[in-house]
Formats: sequence, structure tokens, C-alpha cells
Amino acid sequence: MKTRAALLRGPGQPWTVEEISLDGPRAGEVLVETAFAGLCHSDDHLNKGAGLRFPLVGGHEGSGIVREVGAGVTRLRPGDKVVTCFIPACGRCRWCTVGQSWLCDAGASTLTGALADGTYRMHLRDGRDAGGFCALGTFTDFFVAQERSLVKVPDDTALDAACLLGCSVPTGWGSAVRAAGVRTGDVVVVYGVGGVGAAAVQGALMAGAARVVTVDPVPFKNEFARRLGAHAGFTTHAEALDHVRRQTAGVLADSVIQCVGVATEQVTTECYEMTRKGGTIVLTGIADHYDEITVKLPGGMLTSFSKTVVGCLYGFCNPHQDVPMLLGLYRDGQLRLDEMVTRRYALDEIEKAYQDMTDGLNIRGIVEVAT
Repeated sequence: MKTRAALLRGPGQPWTVEEISLDGPRAGEVLVETAFAGLCHSDDHLNKGAGLRFPLVGGHEGSGIVREVGAGVTRLRPGDKVVTCFIPACGRCRWCTVGQSWLCDAGASTLTGALADGTYRMHLRDGRDAGGFCALGTFTDFFVAQERSLVKVPDDTALDAACLLGCSVPTGWGSAVRAAGVRTGDVVVVYGVGGVGAAAVQGALMAGAARVVTVDPVPFKNEFARRLGAHAGFTTHAEALDHVRRQTAGVLADSVIQCVGVATEQVTTECYEMTRKGGTIVLTGIADHYDEITVKLPGGMLTSFSKTVVGCLYGFCNPHQDVPMLLGLYRDGQLRLDEMVTRRYALDEIEKAYQDMTDGLNIRGIVEVAT
């Protein structure tokens, strides 16, 4: 079949929307008609050269409707509504069996886009294979994914809000609740209030934080965090540090969660400076290049003050367990997703959408693929 897709032909090249061909699902695979796709900074990192293989169809945060299933698929059937998992949970590898499904070996194809058998279902007009980011590729009308990369959601689920459960919400919520281990009465500082940071704010509050402070250079993002329940927000680290020092009598923050779109050594150092003795620094945001050095801390002080630095992927969540749980919180009014969607774009507006993200105009932009 034919489908439109927004793809990158190589690092540093612009997004292009092209008609490509798509094979049907093989054993263990599912054909999904995309409804919505979230505009995550991780896809923009591909544009800066983070991908391992091009061409690559973007999009890993999404929702849609199952249209066809391959042989051996047991959990899904045509007509089911689904949310994507950007790291599939196989349930069999070492990491899955010890409860660390975010490290599942099946995630090895994240930056190549190959499916489980090492092959591809999307092909360009010139015959070249195209991968789908995170073995998904949701910036397209239709995509084929492994069954384990999809979570079934109830038939009455609003798929625009649900698409955020594919990445930003479990990543941010889990950064606070799972990685930082926020407890009742804690002081928490969140750096970066995009989709991930907004979810981290909500997770910290749900976990019982007594005070949540945000740091983002874009004023409206701090204002948005205040509407979610954050107690204060600042556009500079210096202002936030002075505030937290005064609020805690110099003790500083119990947990600092770094959710910025592009991580740097400077912001990591600022997070370290904000953290109290014995506190925890969670590093969730990454740089444009995976091998870039963004952590350079004074080891002696780190040891003497017994601070903990934690790298956090996917919010330490298991999507097959946590997506339904988070969806339940949303349906009960405890988790605010609708408000996180700032703007909607057509697939043909993908370049503008990412420019808007770079310009700090959105908490979370989404692509409205279904028409």
C-alpha cells in the first residue's frame, strides 16, 4: 500500500513529506492507522545526526487504530485503539525479567528503525528501505509495528491526549515518581517545562512534594507549570537557586529533575548546584549527539555530599503496565493531558512544527494525522 510519511534522508537535512510504499504486517506485527503523533525533541535530535541509519521516518509518540494483524498476534485485533511504546517490552530478556523493561534488548533498533527480524516495511520510491524511528515511525498515515510496541486502550479513549502516553508523560511522570523517588514533603526542582517537564511536575505533586519549582527560559512555560500546581517558576538558574535557598534555609532541593530539550554541561552543573546533600539529580533530557559529554561534576564534592546522579530512560516505566495506569489517572481527572497540547499541525507542517518547538512556543505540539 501507499502512505505519506515525514522522513529524514540524512543528518542535517530538512524533513520531507513523501509518498512511500508500506508492506503488510508479518508474523507478530500489526498495521496501524495513525491518529495523532507527538512532536518530541528526540525526533529533532535525529535531524542533528543522532540516527544510525537513514532514511528514517520520524515519530515515536503516537496513537492510532489497528487495521490489520499478522500471524500469531494475540493481544490486538482490527478496530482496537492503541498507544505506541518507543521501547518495546519483550518480557523475555534479562532486563524485562528483572523489572527493567525500559532497558529491553528489543530497543536496540531504536536508531535504525528495523523490525524484530532486522528488515523494513517502508520503502522509498527509489527502492531504498526506510526505517521507522524506534521501530515505529508515527509521522505517517499508516505504519507497521511489532505487537509488543503497542498498548491497547479502551474504545472510548480520546486519542489526541492518549498519544502523549507514548513517550512524554511516562518519561516525565516516572522521572519524578520512579527515578527521583519523590516523597511526601519533598522540595523538587524541574528544569525544562516541555511535555516531559510538565509530566514531571504532575508526577512530583502526585507523589506528595510540598514545593515544586520550575526553571525554563520561556516565561509562559513556567506559567503553565503554575497552572498545573507548581509553586514557583523562574527563567534563570540564579533566580531559582536564590528562591530555593531562601525557602529551605539553605538546604536546597531534595530532587532535581533535568528535562530540557537539549542537555548541556552547564545545565547539568546547575542541577548539581541546586541539589541538597544526600539529594538526587535525575538526568532525563539528552544532547543532540548521544556521545556528547554533558556531565562533568566535582567528584570529591559529589562523594562528600553523597549526592546521587541517575540517568533515566522512559521514566523507568513498563508501558504495558503504566500506560493503562496513567490513562486511568487522566480519566479520573488527576493527570492533565488535554492542557499539555498547545498546538496541532498537519503532517505537511512538520518543518513549522519543529521550528515552533525550537522557538519555545509549545508545551507539546501534536500532528493530527487522521483526517
